[in-house]
Amino acid sequence: MKCIVIDDEPLALKQMELYISKIPFMELVKACVTAKEALDILSNQEIDLILVDINMPDISGLDLVKNLQTPPMVIFITAYTQYAIEGFKLDALDYLIKPFDVTDLIRACNKANELYELRQKAAGYEASELVECAPDVAATSDFIFVKSDYKVLRIIIKDIIFVESMSEYVRIYLEKSKKTIVTLISMNRFEESLVKRGFMRVHRSYIVNLSKVNVISKMRIIFDNDLFVPIGEMYKEQFINYLNNHFVGKN
Repeated sequence: MKCIVIDDEPLALKQMELYISKIPFMELVKACVTAKEALDILSNQEIDLILVDINMPDISGLDLVKNLQTPPMVIFITAYTQYAIEGFKLDALDYLIKPFDVTDLIRACNKANELYELRQKAAGYEASELVECAPDVAATSDFIFVKSDYKVLRIIIKDIIFVESMSEYVRIYLEKSKKTIVTLISMNRFEESLVKRGFMRVHRSYIVNLSKVNVISKMRIIFDNDLFVPIGEMYKEQFINYLNNHFVGKN
């Protein structure tokens, strides 16, 4: 998987080069000090993933990604947490807060590699294999079937914590399972199937099981220390109305 790194801090760039050298499926094409240097690479080569610092003097990482007509997968890097929500609005795969270690980078790159491999598989499918596997859920049904990795899997609806959009795929996070399930289906089709079963879309990239929502902080739904879902501006009013309808005492 071909990637570039963009960071105006030479020491941070060197550290990223070292970290990426430890990830076997990553091929670092270029370590770029400026956004202009990165744009030159992106205009001449096919890049699968960019890892970009947000705070740069010429063009910010956010503006760089916004101005790309067909951006590759993106992992944002910054020392400032306040940019996280805007980063996710741009469909970033992940958001790394400085300082981070190689295990944090590996986790983020594994997510990118999984999507990369899915796209490679999809490119090799026959056209008949690319039909969306849409789970049309009856109101009384407590499960759905989805196609994942050449298999059809049965998923108990109440076990779903949340669903994450990954371009043309969705990733399903399940309770009491470290593994996620990735299937080829649009987010809108999935939303149609789940919204009548106690789920709500809270972000362009996330649908949550409302029965699993226990902690909300700083416009994020927190499921554990490493797992959270941002609440998008477009969906905030609907979610706040839901909270108000279930609030006891002063809010």
